[in-house]
Amino acid sequence: MNSQKTKHNVFLFDANQARDMEAAVTQTACAATDFDWLEQGQTVFIKPVNNSGFPYPATTHPSAISAMIKLLRKKGAQRVIVGDMSGIEYLRFFKDKTTGSTRELMKQSGMLRAIEEAGGEPVFFEADGWDAFYRDPTDIHGLWQNGVMMPQILKTADHIVLMPRCSRHVLTGASLGLKAVVGYWRTDTRLEYHYHARSLHEKTAEGNRAQTLLNKQRLVISTGDKLLATFGPDKGLIHTPSVGLVIASESVVAHDMVSLAWLLHNRDRIPLKNQDTFLDTSPTVAKIGNMLVVKWLSNLKNSLMSEKLIKNDLKTIWEDRVLNHAYQVFGGIPDIHLENVQHTVPDTLVSTLDGMVHPQ
Repeated sequence: MNSQKTKHNVFLFDANQARDMEAAVTQTACAATDFDWLEQGQTVFIKPVNNSGFPYPATTHPSAISAMIKLLRKKGAQRVIVGDMSGIEYLRFFKDKTTGSTRELMKQSGMLRAIEEAGGEPVFFEADGWDAFYRDPTDIHGLWQNGVMMPQILKTADHIVLMPRCSRHVLTGASLGLKAVVGYWRTDTRLEYHYHARSLHEKTAEGNRAQTLLNKQRLVISTGDKLLATFGPDKGLIHTPSVGLVIASESVVAHDMVSLAWLLHNRDRIPLKNQDTFLDTSPTVAKIGNMLVVKWLSNLKNSLMSEKLIKNDLKTIWEDRVLNHAYQVFGGIPDIHLENVQHTVPDTLVSTLDGMVHPQ
């Protein structure tokens, strides 16, 4: 592993202190960036996670999205576009047929109303059809030899703000910022991702090296006042910590290190009787689950021929294959510096998280 160290600030804020998620997100974002990258009249694309129609924390917090739209408009953005394409369990999008709707799922999750009321423009990638995607190469000669298929709407944006959630994932172990990249991809890219499952975690990291994301993504911000602490990505135990952490960084890798530490810290505090132990940790469940996804993405034959997904358990952030490969392709393990915005987060928690994101 590349041992090079680059300092990255990660900003923390306790939303429970503000008693207002919009205010918490606004203050955290303003601490994390000065928005000098945003010029008057430009367009910003917000990438949330709306994998299903289930409400937060299965999807991105609507109030967080509302806050970011308002803040970006205040900072000078003329257009703020918010878009995603939901998961294959709920949306079947193919060249000649589509069943399901990201719009309807966004409506169910509460995200659509928040976008519209805040003055944002909702988009749903499948709505413009199969040809409304372009091939976006990664900047490394790695696992995506032919690039990934990304939605054309990104070409109209000057900047991207990523707004994931903090969640367990039955296949990859966690669904944070890096994993959110799948929501951009057309069905054929998603099939390649799941069919060649032995490198699924590594392809997750490399997908974030797509040229569009490298050139335009400016900020990653998520809310962790509620966590999907088991199973995931759509269902599981909803855990509400005593601290309503908001996490922000200009680096997606640095963000995910802290977000995963927050998830693991809280999983350790869930009584064993409340944990979905077998479904949550079983490699067999993950393997069968991935085969089912391949079937939905294509057919039974491909499902049976697909590579076996290998799931490892996560006790520390250093066991996460997505992050471990991200360190390789993003130039090393970030040297995390935690910034306690307005000193709203208990020092003991900051110290705990700091210990979890620095190699011992």
